[in-house]
Amino acid sequence: MKKKVQTDLSKKLIKRRKELDLINQKLLTLLNRRLRITLEIGKVKKEMGKKIHDAEREREILDRLKRKNRGPLEREDLRKIFTTIMKVCRQSQIQAYRPSKNLI
Repeated sequence: MKKKVQTDLSKKLIKRRKELDLINQKLLTLLNRRLRITLEIGKVKKEMGKKIHDAEREREILDRLKRKNRGPLEREDLRKIFTTIMKVCRQSQIQAYRPSKNLI
């Protein structure tokens, strides 16, 4: 009987890990899509002469996400995750649209 329980638990673990692998792949796809969009936004901001960093916009995003969060994700963890995502996107925008020093 004990071996049957272990086998059932192992199957459950494998199933859940496969689910996580699919979610991770979807998250990766979405993160890359988000970065591509923010790079386009960075290009438009540069053409408009605007700064890349918009603290007010980032606050609005975080506030909206906190209001919509219905899962077990704690507010502070949600903030940490999205602050990091926005920081990475912002740094990519800055790097992509930094004036080139190789103009000769």
